[in-house]
Amino acid sequence: MIATADRLQQTTEYYFSRKLKEVRALQDAGKPIINMGIGSPDLAPPPQVIEALTQSLQDGPAHQYQGYKGLPQLRNAMSDFYKNRYHVSLDPEAEILPLMGSKEGIMHISMAFLNAGDAVLIPNPGYPTYTSVTNLLEAKPIYYELNAENNWLPDYKKLSERDLSGVKLMWVNYPHMPTGARASAADFEELIAFAKANNILVINDNPYSFILNDDPRSLLAAPGAQEVALELNSLSKSFNMAGWRVGMVVGGEGYLNDILKVKSNMDSGMFYGIQKGAAAVLQEGDEWFKKLNTIYEKRRKLVWKLAEKLGCTFDKQAAGMFIWAKLPQNAGDAEAFIDKILLEKSIFITPGTIFGDQGTGYIRFSLCVTEDKIEEAISRF
Repeated sequence: MIATADRLQQTTEYYFSRKLKEVRALQDAGKPIINMGIGSPDLAPPPQVIEALTQSLQDGPAHQYQGYKGLPQLRNAMSDFYKNRYHVSLDPEAEILPLMGSKEGIMHISMAFLNAGDAVLIPNPGYPTYTSVTNLLEAKPIYYELNAENNWLPDYKKLSERDLSGVKLMWVNYPHMPTGARASAADFEELIAFAKANNILVINDNPYSFILNDDPRSLLAAPGAQEVALELNSLSKSFNMAGWRVGMVVGGEGYLNDILKVKSNMDSGMFYGIQKGAAAVLQEGDEWFKKLNTIYEKRRKLVWKLAEKLGCTFDKQAAGMFIWAKLPQNAGDAEAFIDKILLEKSIFITPGTIFGDQGTGYIRFSLCVTEDKIEEAISRF
């Protein structure tokens, strides 16, 4: 066997990649598994996105290589989306870069700005990919703790007491995954001030702002944000298009040009039909989100009932498509708790510990499950 690169010693296979193999094996053995662990939307996207894709397949350039910056029609639609939804004006030519899902943006941004040994501020709890990518690039993850007492927001006083001289990037994610915490305009202004004071590029990962959230916000709406900030966004959750892999990074032209240097060497453009479909769906109005959130609200109330049945507590003001629930004190280890439920009740729930040690004592339920399945899960207890 050829020896693997040293960087692989500092990372592992993604938790859901590993755990879902176990879940599938149980299903193959005849277990009636209800998967409440992963946030993969089970609802259909708007019908016009399918129409736009299928109609585009007859266009002359449909099956050719596409531009690395995406179709002008798509960038214009993204610009209009940010203007209409977040009240943020972006130049579609210079300040928007379409991505094949925002997850690749985490890698591209990190590759563009990190050298080996550079430090990265990563939320705890937070999305595990921030840590994995940092380790793969041989940079140094520095975790900043989030907690319920501070509404899962950064504690800048504590951060200012640490040596931040080697920090180059900072990852934030509001509405926050996994907790659903929201950031106010004042919170974002404080974040930008912190980034400027410490010469840090801060990136807000923002895929959940339209799910059960009546006040969508962009970090780029904060004054002076484009000097020190980027934002990732995605169509996966907002439009039920997770498998399409369409996202974007937005921000200052200089930063995006640097990211494009990486991206243009990593792929050969997004499929034409997907771009056409994405451009069409971004024109959806308020009625779409109202309909979507009506479904999620019904599901959320049922998941609250399930969480209460397990003796958990949770924040009813949280946004996003997950319920972050605190286990009762006598529940023990979260991973052992969810494994017991998986084996005895055939229900898969995510343990909070996969998001960092600040997730100890928590579990996360996904709302990407039909009402009848949630009711079935409740009945199993």
